[in-house]
Amino acid sequence: MCVKQHLDHILYPRLSAKDGVEALLDVYTIEREVGKLDGIKVGLVGDLANGRTVRSLAYLLAKYQDVKIFFVSPDVVKMKDDIKDYLTSKGVEWEESADLMEVASECDVVYQTRIQKERFGERIDQYEEARGKYIVDQNVLGVMQKHAVVMHPLPRLDEITVDVDGDPRAAYFRQAKNGLYIRMALLKLLLVGW
Repeated sequence: MCVKQHLDHILYPRLSAKDGVEALLDVYTIEREVGKLDGIKVGLVGDLANGRTVRSLAYLLAKYQDVKIFFVSPDVVKMKDDIKDYLTSKGVEWEESADLMEVASECDVVYQTRIQKERFGERIDQYEEARGKYIVDQNVLGVMQKHAVVMHPLPRLDEITVDVDGDPRAAYFRQAKNGLYIRMALLKLLLVGW
């Protein structure tokens, strides 16, 4: 049976594009905030093993030229090999680091994520060890370049201190707002076309 015939039998068709849409709004936000996508350096920080947004963003950033990605995470939630292998196959330079301050000083974007407690199950001791290891605070802002931004897919817990919110480089609330516009544009594209 072809796709058209399947669609004819679906009473309420739906589209699931959460992670892909998140990656689109992230690159849109990066382009608006930093002014470019080619040649950027991005630090992906936090739960890289379980966070879907960082995986999708890394995948999409591979489509641009001269991108460098830093992975900063506790050992228990490192970026999985499939993404690292994909980046290597596309010629994207990437590096794992344990030093958030050094990475933040080099990057155009620090993309912080929360450590996802729900993914640890009974391994609460590993969660407690991982959470709080990498926190974006005034010290991190102090080493960041003036044009660099902090992004986060939200919700956040304590991985970005609230005193960062007032800094113009804190782009995560603008990032969330951009999600509305990207989703509106995609719906228009799907419903009306170009």
